[in-house]
Amino acid sequence: MIGADPESRRAFILTNTRLQSPPHTPELSLHLADEITPIWRMTEEALEEIGLPPPFWAFAWAGGQALARYILDAPQTVAGLRVVDFASGSGIVAIAAARAGARSVLAADIDGFCGAALALNAEANGVSADFTDQDLLNHPPPEADVILAGDICYEKPLAARVMAWLEAGARRGSRVLIGDPGRSYFPREGLVRLAEYQVHTTRELEDMEVKRTAVWTFPPG
Repeated sequence: MIGADPESRRAFILTNTRLQSPPHTPELSLHLADEITPIWRMTEEALEEIGLPPPFWAFAWAGGQALARYILDAPQTVAGLRVVDFASGSGIVAIAAARAGARSVLAADIDGFCGAALALNAEANGVSADFTDQDLLNHPPPEADVILAGDICYEKPLAARVMAWLEAGARRGSRVLIGDPGRSYFPREGLVRLAEYQVHTTRELEDMEVKRTAVWTFPPG
């Protein structure tokens, strides 16, 4: 079994991934899985046997890549502001926000492995970000200037809960940006599309190699 301590998780990530640049954010480097890394070939049963939850942190999902691209191209979106990256996974969005000059960045994910992944990936990109494994959905949205969320609508019950939480954050005054590659449970109604990208991914993760992916926000007021 993999230990729950940060060092064990860090060692596992270093052994089972490799440092590479996601297709849509070539200026960033992340420890990711691909066809030549051990974790890519692990079955669900093998992962469970070693005590590893589904390793979402080991991949650069299309929604996160698009959101990171948007932030890097428009750094004024986060520069000098307090940023929360919800369901951070690999930390790609949090790292993009830090690179773009955010005053502070908090990455949140209920999988503790994401904390180890974020630390390694932030280190690789010369930035820093805080991490919490607290489930933010159990609390009112934090007092942040910007809340970022990539690829959060892949399950119906969770999608509804997350979108309601994000909308509550927008009503409290946070600017909310969401990256989504056309997930079935993503509610486009009542949202404003800010940008659209053709994001290269892999058929191992998605139903096509290039995903049309957009960045959305809630309308003002």
